[in-house]
Amino acid sequence: MSGFSPKKQSFYVLKDKKFLLILMPFFLTPAAHADNSAMNATNSEQEVLPETTLDPIIVTASRSDVEREKSPQTVQIIEQDEIEQQLQISSNSSDVLSNLLPSYTPSRGKMNGSGETLRGRTPLIMIDGVPQSNPLRPTGREVHSIDYSMVERIEVVQGANATNGMGATGGVINIITKKPKLGTANQHFGIQATVPTDTVDSDTFSYKTNYGVNGVQGDVDYLLSLSYEDQGKYLDGAGRQIGVDNTQGDLMESRAYDVLAKLGYQIDDDQYIQASINRYEIKNKNNYTSVPGNREQGIPTTSIKQKPPGDAPHNDVWTSSIRYENTDIAGMKLDAMVFNQEFEGLFGATNSATFQDPNIAPVGELYDQSRTKASKIGSKVSLTKDDLVQGRLKVTGGLDTLYDKGKQDLYGTGRTYVPLSTYTSYSPFLQTEIAATDKLTLHGGVRREIGTLETDDYRTLPRYNNVLVKGGELDFKENLYNAGIVYSPIKDMALFANYSEGYSIPDIGRALRAINTPGLSIENLNQLKPILTENIELGTRVKLDNINLDLSVFESSSDFGDRSRFDKETGAFLMAREKTRIRGYETSISQAFDDHKLKLSYAHTDGKYDTDDNGSLDGRIGGLDVAPNRLIASWGAKWSDKINSYLQVNHAFDRNFDGQNLDFDGYTLVDGSISYKLPKGVANLAVSNLLDKEYITYYSQSALDDDDRYFAGQGRTVTVGYSVDF
Repeated sequence: MSGFSPKKQSFYVLKDKKFLLILMPFFLTPAAHADNSAMNATNSEQEVLPETTLDPIIVTASRSDVEREKSPQTVQIIEQDEIEQQLQISSNSSDVLSNLLPSYTPSRGKMNGSGETLRGRTPLIMIDGVPQSNPLRPTGREVHSIDYSMVERIEVVQGANATNGMGATGGVINIITKKPKLGTANQHFGIQATVPTDTVDSDTFSYKTNYGVNGVQGDVDYLLSLSYEDQGKYLDGAGRQIGVDNTQGDLMESRAYDVLAKLGYQIDDDQYIQASINRYEIKNKNNYTSVPGNREQGIPTTSIKQKPPGDAPHNDVWTSSIRYENTDIAGMKLDAMVFNQEFEGLFGATNSATFQDPNIAPVGELYDQSRTKASKIGSKVSLTKDDLVQGRLKVTGGLDTLYDKGKQDLYGTGRTYVPLSTYTSYSPFLQTEIAATDKLTLHGGVRREIGTLETDDYRTLPRYNNVLVKGGELDFKENLYNAGIVYSPIKDMALFANYSEGYSIPDIGRALRAINTPGLSIENLNQLKPILTENIELGTRVKLDNINLDLSVFESSSDFGDRSRFDKETGAFLMAREKTRIRGYETSISQAFDDHKLKLSYAHTDGKYDTDDNGSLDGRIGGLDVAPNRLIASWGAKWSDKINSYLQVNHAFDRNFDGQNLDFDGYTLVDGSISYKLPKGVANLAVSNLLDKEYITYYSQSALDDDDRYFAGQGRTVTVGYSVDF
């Protein structure tokens, strides 16, 4: 089950009439249902198993397999060749996303991706439909939960929605892993090495290798993929060593490995079952200590070779699922999945004012490190009937369940930082899609989110007066609507409109750990109210011969949103519940001719919030939430049967943030690669930051004013790789 998010849209409608959006398709008299069959495609030379492969133009994250061209919202499907192209340049998964999605925040280049948003809000990250995000206590590390060499394609549904439950206030990024191919033992091996052009030695040397085998034997199919990566130290465009983030965790000077295993069984022509498990771990080597920079003087944070205090920061993630599908239950399609995700994120040691306790050590001398642990068990079940009303109406109904528990403790001293919290939910949903005419498709749906949040009694840290907070139980019930329309006045042109609602729980950890008033209970804590985000989008998709054009405008608003703020004194992030609104537009145009493909993409985003709780949106949302306006250009060329090249340019425009000392000085980065097909296998040569640009990352400039995290971006690096299928 790869499912996830919304495919529904509509014209703007008053809230008290939202239920009409769901019923709207039933009150229209359709003329004829166009018989659109999806075109099968694959990036592999081997045939993909029909039973386990979903057509790339189908949005599996929609939960009802909506065709991309009939989706009433912006959907981008990143194919395997695009992913592999980006991995030649950088193995950082955040780089892959930001290089292909202009509305995604530029990568921080760190283990922690807090501040990396989609259209100014947090996306729900999933692997094969299994949620990786941890809304109860977000860590920002969910992007680093799988090696992208394991990935077949990525579905990105832009804008708030609730089709896959809570957490998708910015959209959904569904990472779909590779599938078995026909053949008894299809094998793949890859290896690559990366060095900066300024200094090449054992400390700056990075390498990565991966191996995979898959196949089919009778009714059984299997897949096993392995990867290992060892990264050295990074240098900036001036040849200086980049600062390591000892607290949040870093990709520099880290080791990572990933193991993905799948086993499937074709029960009969209609039934298929598959078990899947993925184990990913990334851990710093802990050989370097950060040296603060100076923002006023423009001096970036650097590092020295010195072991920092405490244990090394790490991510440890287990993702497992069992999926069953039956394509013919009384003429309906059943898709069911049970899943489990186990996450542990350890942060580095710091003597932050937040962690001090005079009963343990003199103030200023106590080093401690926080650790987040989360466990999810859940299920997703959907049943689709697509031949109603003479084949003009498709209805999908389903039920999702989730048991999500998590906590945050202080690893060094065993103290409670955030108490054990448990969120239990069950959510029935209904989606409709109707071909009203040959040119008009309507979508409508509703989801009922029924959840309960429970927390234990706990005592806050001395920094927050060591007060006793009474735990308790909070119940949440919310109807979440979506509706949309897609109109095709002529062939290869679609106009669409969409209304959808996203739902999330605020960062429980930031709310609970900062309580400093005695006598409070979670049952009367206003900050724990759910976040309801309304999203409106209008857009068009046009295809003219070999030219593709996409354009959309959107508005996302929340009356009681959840923004992050950085407390420079304590080094901690705090939560602010405020009215917010984000507006923007994005467009892309691409053209393929002969053996060349050109693409140009642009995204513009602007956010406002209520600074004084008077209902007026008078403040500009900063870089911790909203990405800079970005332009991405790329050129791919096939020069012969053996030689291919790729060039991309990323430009982030200057941005002003209302005198918050967080103004952004934009920059341009250029990357390129070339591949050569050998008699056996393919050799690659890639250069990242081709012009060796010296710059400070967007996050370090505009997310927070902190000399400890005034990080420069990587300078020019060269990657040499080789891969072979056999």
